[in-house]
Formats: sequence, C-alpha cells, structure tokens
Amino acid sequence: MSEEVKVAEEAVVDAPEEGGQQPQLSLQDLATMVQIIDICSRRGGFEGPELEAVGGLRNRVVAFVNSVAPKDGEAPEGAVPVVDEAPAEEAAE
Repeated sequence: MSEEVKVAEEAVVDAPEEGGQQPQLSLQDLATMVQIIDICSRRGGFEGPELEAVGGLRNRVVAFVNSVAPKDGEAPEGAVPVVDEAPAEEAAE
C-alpha cells in the first residue's frame, strides 16, 4: 500500500499546473519555512505528539538548504516579517 501512496505523490509532483508552468521553490522559500516552523514552535502551535514529525521535517529542510546553498556564501535566511506581539494579557481583552 505504501508503494501506491508513493506513486500517487509522484504523480502529483510531476503534474504541471494549468498554465503549463511547474511550481517553483527557492532556497529562500525553504529558509522561510524553517523560520515559520520555529515561530510556531515558540508560540505553542504544535502538540506534543506532532513535535517529532515537525522537528524531523525542519532538520531535513535545514540540511537540504545547507547542502545546496552556494559554497561561496552562507545559506539564505528566512524572510518572515517581524511583528511585535502584544502581551498575553492585552491579547485576551
């Protein structure tokens, strides 16, 4: 059954969009995804049982970005805008 799922996932990945253009992801997008995972984790966005899967995904993405980043420069940083959060007391009101 896992082979069927794998084949279905590959079919979805290989299917072009309606405009005939493949979706694109940059190293910047992947670095931003890592930042989003970190932000959600700090804010308590994941339940305990989910943390292993989320952490594993984060580690794999970081390893990938670091392995394909240009050797003459650093790995890209995420581009999540910094938002000042209101203290919990003010947010509850």
